Amino acid sequence: MTGYAALLRAVNVGGRKLIMDDLKAIAVDLGFANVRTYIASGNLLFSSDLTEGEVKALLEARLAEHMRAEVPVMVRTASELQRIVSGNPFTADPGNRVAAIFLHQAPPVETASSARNVADERIALGEREVYVAYGEHGMGRSRLQIPAVTAGTARNMNTVAKLAELAMEMS
Repeated sequence: MTGYAALLRAVNVGGRKLIMDDLKAIAVDLGFANVRTYIASGNLLFSSDLTEGEVKALLEARLAEHMRAEVPVMVRTASELQRIVSGNPFTADPGNRVAAIFLHQAPPVETASSARNVADERIALGEREVYVAYGEHGMGRSRLQIPAVTAGTARNMNTVAKLAELAMEMS
């Protein structure tokens, strides 16, 4: 079985409420094993023999039914999460000021150069993620806009590290 993390986009923000017990129940109903959630921002951990694509399709379909709206899901294996943590180019910065923005595919080459409202933020490209170091004021005050990542979902590196640890336990 493969340990997975599913990262849901835009839940429990802007009025799109998803109770984590409901998310867990959906995953159990889909046949996933060792199901658990981590914090209330749409992080689901589980084991499955299905492929990443199959897991993503099942979750998105069931969440669309449950939420009556599209809920994009980024799925990563435990080893991919470990790679993302290890690949963080901003390790000198506090983990709560660095985010990995998860995408469905590789970020476009022009991702950093097309960013707008850049103050002291720094941007680096990963395989299917974009790393952003938010600088002195953090993510909450940043006005940074990165057009190439609008369909992604961000998690700070403290959360990514914890998800990697929990997902490894499920592999």
